[in-house]
Amino acid sequence: MNESIKINSFELENVKRVKAVSYEPTSNGLTVIGGRNGQGKTSILDGIAWALGGTKLKPSEPMREGSYNPPRLEIKLSNGLIVSRTGSNSTLKVVDPSGKKSGQRILDDLIGQLALDLPKFMEMSDKEKANELLNLLGLEDELAKLEGKYQEIYAKRHSVGQIATQKDKYVKELVAYDDAPLELVSASELIQKQQAILLQNAENQKKRHKVEDIKNQITIVNNLVDETQKKLEELQAKQAQLAEDFDIATTTANDLEDESTAELEAQIKSVDEINQKVRANQERARALQEAADYKEEYDALTEEINELRDSKTKLLESVDMPLDGLSIQDGALIYNGRQWDCMSGAEQLKVATAIVRALNPKCGFVLMDKLEQMDVDTMHEFGEWLEGEGLQVIATRVTNNTDEASIIIEDGYIKGEEQLVPVNPVNDWGDF
Repeated sequence: MNESIKINSFELENVKRVKAVSYEPTSNGLTVIGGRNGQGKTSILDGIAWALGGTKLKPSEPMREGSYNPPRLEIKLSNGLIVSRTGSNSTLKVVDPSGKKSGQRILDDLIGQLALDLPKFMEMSDKEKANELLNLLGLEDELAKLEGKYQEIYAKRHSVGQIATQKDKYVKELVAYDDAPLELVSASELIQKQQAILLQNAENQKKRHKVEDIKNQITIVNNLVDETQKKLEELQAKQAQLAEDFDIATTTANDLEDESTAELEAQIKSVDEINQKVRANQERARALQEAADYKEEYDALTEEINELRDSKTKLLESVDMPLDGLSIQDGALIYNGRQWDCMSGAEQLKVATAIVRALNPKCGFVLMDKLEQMDVDTMHEFGEWLEGEGLQVIATRVTNNTDEASIIIEDGYIKGEEQLVPVNPVNDWGDF
């Protein structure tokens, strides 16, 4: 595989705040353009982006204020291409080592647009950043299906959860009666039981009357025995039989016990009240069951959601990320467990650089503005990471400390080289 393209050198004149700057950045690692605000640092990045990215990245006012000559830009790339924009119309010229000329199309193929315009990536929404990475990994369609299924089940679970909560709340509002039976009481059944008892009691009363009748008959027979001896034997036999019947009837009658209907009568009177309690308990039981059913369904949907999350995680773990610790969760970039808005500025730049580089492996450099959000130690660590990755970053930083910057820009020049550039240079570049 061919080595990715880097910037070997850049020359800019009369671009925005730049008067004249020529420099050869380090091929791997970090080149920091330092200086105070308003000295031309960002103008250098804008000029490089314009030279390589074309009209769409042309500054709104490209020509330096007070200059008589139009902007001039020349970028030499590591593959031997020389890119220049000269003249009042900023005519593009791309020449390869053999002298063959080409145009913007070859630059667009070799150079990632986001490498020239990193803020465009930085300003994307979390979802847009994640989609850029998914496109890069070739997982967009497959993950989209999982995400669609996830959202569908998540919405269903949310709905079920709401219903379950409502059912549970409804159960808590219902009154329970511990003294009520499980089923509704039938008044007609109670009346039938009452009538059966009354009939049995009436039968018992008949038996008692029979005892009395037999007793009376014995008295009559005894009187007849006294009155007549003629029928003595007959009456004695009858007496004996009646005595036996009396004993049996008396024994049976003594064992009888009348059953009270008071409880049934009370139940009949309170049947409506009892049934009201039964209905309340039945309604509460139904509500409890419904709440339990919805809770069970909610738990099942939660398990399905967790399985989908695991599937998405395994899918993302199965591919090589452009940066260790980088992943996607719930449609957002995650780096070392933190979402974009919780990352430090340095982490955001590192993530953006890795993704932008991976989007177009042919392009081995990234332009980066406002590197002052990194402290010096972090900046050095970032530079070491870039060297290890074979990446070139040309960045700006508000500083006049030469320990923090590769060059210092002052009033549109590289500090210390102002005297090398004439105040009114002779225009010898042609096409002006």
